Amino acid sequence: MSVHGTVAEGFEGVREEFGAFLAEEPAAPGAQLAAYLDGRPVVDLWSEGVEQDSLTGVYSVTKGAAHLLVALLVQDGVLDLDREVAAYWPEFAAEGKDRLTLRELLAHRAGVISVEDGFTAAELADDRLIAARLAAQKPYWEPGSAHGYHATVIGALTGEVVLRATGRTLQELYEERIRAPHGLELYLGLPAELEPRFRSLLRAEPTPEQLTEFLAQPMPGKDSLFAISFNLRTDLVNFVNERETRAGGSASAGGVGSARGVAGLYAAAISGLGGRGPLLEPETVAEFTTVHYPGTDLVTGSVDNFALGFETSGLSYPFLGPDAFGHCGVSGAQGFADPASGVAYGYTRRRFVFPPSGAAPENDRLAAAVVRAARAAR
Repeated sequence: MSVHGTVAEGFEGVREEFGAFLAEEPAAPGAQLAAYLDGRPVVDLWSEGVEQDSLTGVYSVTKGAAHLLVALLVQDGVLDLDREVAAYWPEFAAEGKDRLTLRELLAHRAGVISVEDGFTAAELADDRLIAARLAAQKPYWEPGSAHGYHATVIGALTGEVVLRATGRTLQELYEERIRAPHGLELYLGLPAELEPRFRSLLRAEPTPEQLTEFLAQPMPGKDSLFAISFNLRTDLVNFVNERETRAGGSASAGGVGSARGVAGLYAAAISGLGGRGPLLEPETVAEFTTVHYPGTDLVTGSVDNFALGFETSGLSYPFLGPDAFGHCGVSGAQGFADPASGVAYGYTRRRFVFPPSGAAPENDRLAAAVVRAARAAR
């Protein structure tokens, strides 16, 4: 499978690694890989199945964009991490949620991972509807006592806080303060005129061996916290393939973009783009990348995976610095910033990985190649 695009001098090894992966996984069409070093583009590659400017659904990579906006509002003093969510959003106080702070909400400690009968795909595309129903929802555990991944609803929850505090939706402020000024190809609400650039997500094509191994594993029951949080009764593959989802820009999983857009988001956050300074001050980066509540995730079973709104990328990729932060997506997409190396990384693909598990496994080798080249270039 051919590799298209360019790399900066010193990053030729990234192109070679990308080509090697594609040769080994010919059933994974439509991959894009992009990276910045200290705000300078150094990798812009893509494979057959997409073009340079193709846009795809990035699922939970969206959470990184949404929570970068929240971090900015905290940095500005508009939001207070230690203020109760109910102080911004009074209805949220129902069912014992009155003492939960914004800090705890961002760390996935609210306990309202869904509603009793779940959400349909159409409902998951509507953040205001989700927020209204979750405000009245009884938590699945005592708020603030533990954390569990609010996979399909966290953006609606934090988005409602943003709306109540500012009078503007999270999507509007993201467009105004982050996407448009930096020209990022990462949208929370895809404009209709860009629809021709969208490439639909494709289902995974597991080998017989992969399928046999997967089916032999114990499956979460329909009443498990995992099944509840991920709303497994919905067709997540087609979720962002629906125009309604793309237009609404659900802040949990409805984002649409390219690898360049994802990498550019994190470059803007830590290094700045186009002559602009970095969006985040060092103190804000430190606050939002610290694991405030260590322990095991009640939904996924992962350990210390979340800081505030972002995943702790250094735990997934040990070659990153301790304050690396970002978010993956169930389609296999990944995005992160590594202040220690100056790298901002973005990866997207059209075909889901199998078994579905967040960031595609090739990110391990691709991200490592990028960071190696970055350290040698500095």
